[in-house]
Amino acid sequence: MGLGATAAIVAGAYIQAATSNPLIGAALNVAVPAEYRGLVEKAGQTCPEVSPNLLAALLQQESGFNPKAHSPADAMGIAQFIPGTWATSGIDGNGDGKRDVWDPEDAIPSAGKHLCDLAQEVKDVPGDRQSNILAAYNAGSGAVRQHGGVPPYKETQEYVRIINANAGPQGGGKTLTDAQANTVVQAAVSMLGKPYSWGGGNASGPSTGICCSPRGSSGQSTVGFDCSGLTLYAYAQAGISLPRTAAQQYVASEPVTGQFRPGDLIFYGSDASTIHHVAIYVGNGWVIEAPRPGTRVRYSKINTMPDLFGVGRPTAHPNKEI
Repeated sequence: MGLGATAAIVAGAYIQAATSNPLIGAALNVAVPAEYRGLVEKAGQTCPEVSPNLLAALLQQESGFNPKAHSPADAMGIAQFIPGTWATSGIDGNGDGKRDVWDPEDAIPSAGKHLCDLAQEVKDVPGDRQSNILAAYNAGSGAVRQHGGVPPYKETQEYVRIINANAGPQGGGKTLTDAQANTVVQAAVSMLGKPYSWGGGNASGPSTGICCSPRGSSGQSTVGFDCSGLTLYAYAQAGISLPRTAAQQYVASEPVTGQFRPGDLIFYGSDASTIHHVAIYVGNGWVIEAPRPGTRVRYSKINTMPDLFGVGRPTAHPNKEI
């Protein structure tokens, strides 16, 4: 089987992963017990306002992932539902015909759904939306609406602070859309097998490079990409302009410290001042990269290079002349 056929098979698998689940391979900030991780990742995608990290941090705060937790206020189970809330929000998550507040397979999906319901109930309340949703889970959406945001209750304010801190940053609203992220991945996939060329690649595609790499390799006679030329090209196809070098692209990106998704940029270096390589995350712990002179654009495991520094999500600035 030739490179083209192999690339097509692998590309199809990763494009499907990128489009069907933009959080595939995402990291959780909270240490979730293995038996609940899948439930949290799935229920954490019930609606756009809820993430797996947010749900994980909430469950950690509510019960420490103890499915038998029972508070003096009669809050029950891993998600600490009180009877009245469970009666209206509890669902049969595992399809066994029962809604069991003590069963994490029911309670965790119910918590995701309840957070989404609360998001709608407080959507018009001013202030930070995630904080308002968490405050509603703790004190009720009526209290959030009454006070125009997080109520002035010490318990609720501390509850919101802790969960927000554990869930990690929510991310800015200026970053690329899911459709743009998918375009980035598909553009990179279309260049699999192209030669590495030091300084090669631009918004239009592969190009001859320049002389010379730190080890003396010239790209002047090779049409292809270096690492940042590939990322620049892929993002240009999504209508987003990136600067030329890996270090500059890191500066132009918002750090992603929690969940990351296909299309995000993976940066390598010992610190921000020594970033020397960039790749495109495609899901399940894999990247597409133009690694080094003598190689071709290829799939690699995200930790193939030992000095992974960070993950960035470029802000969606319209294309301009590069």
